[in-house]
Amino acid sequence: MQEIAGNLRVADHPILGRLPEGKVVYFSFDGRPLPAIEGEPILAALAAHGIRRCRTTTHRGEPRWFYCGIGRCTDCVMIVDGVPNVRTCVTPVAEGMVVETQQGAGHWSTHHDRA
Repeated sequence: MQEIAGNLRVADHPILGRLPEGKVVYFSFDGRPLPAIEGEPILAALAAHGIRRCRTTTHRGEPRWFYCGIGRCTDCVMIVDGVPNVRTCVTPVAEGMVVETQQGAGHWSTHHDRA
């Protein structure tokens, strides 16, 4: 497997299966470009870069990150391409994707999809 950042990549996801050998793509996280392996979960790409915060809670503003890793909880939700509450543990990263840390319940962003 091609290593582009750290050694924390999820190579065998319980829902998505084995991480395919893929090309390196770039996505935006809170305004900065990051490399990832095309098709790996967004959360895995963030973890490989040492990022440990997806969102903050609505009432207390507490940080949340990875919990179940299979799309059942909402701790990993983020704003992806302008859409809030996307479960990043099961959403594959793609070239040009815009990912933002979600504050509380989230808001619709002004970003548009890549199409």
